[in-house]
Amino acid sequence: MAFRFPLAAVLLVRENAELREERALLKIQQEMARVSRLIDELDAEIVDAHGSRDRAMVEPIPAFQLHSILLRAEDAAKQRKPLLEQLQTLLEDRNRQMKLYQAARRDHEALTDMLQKQRDSYEQEQTRKAQKLLDDIYIARRHRN
Repeated sequence: MAFRFPLAAVLLVRENAELREERALLKIQQEMARVSRLIDELDAEIVDAHGSRDRAMVEPIPAFQLHSILLRAEDAAKQRKPLLEQLQTLLEDRNRQMKLYQAARRDHEALTDMLQKQRDSYEQEQTRKAQKLLDDIYIARRHRN
């Protein structure tokens, strides 16, 4: 008789729930990486604009160019602020999702452990039955002789 785990359907549901939560967590982390990359690009643009402004103070450049440099830095700073807020929201979402994922993982592991214990118990029982059968055969042969 083959091993049959009575909670196999529940285990499958828990496994799928864990995978779903893991995918949601990965999606949030990817979005966080994208937003962080945009913030880094804007930071680099601001630094570049400030460097251009500092160079403009040493060598004279037309006023419209200086104004353009300052507008570029100001625009980058304005774009950066909502991205920082979005990153903060994503951080909170990630923390919340991490808790959901950990709970789903715990549930899945609990059933996996239960499956393994029941399988081990089943295998031990099968080994005992096989040994008993061999012992019975040996005793029967011995009594026949």
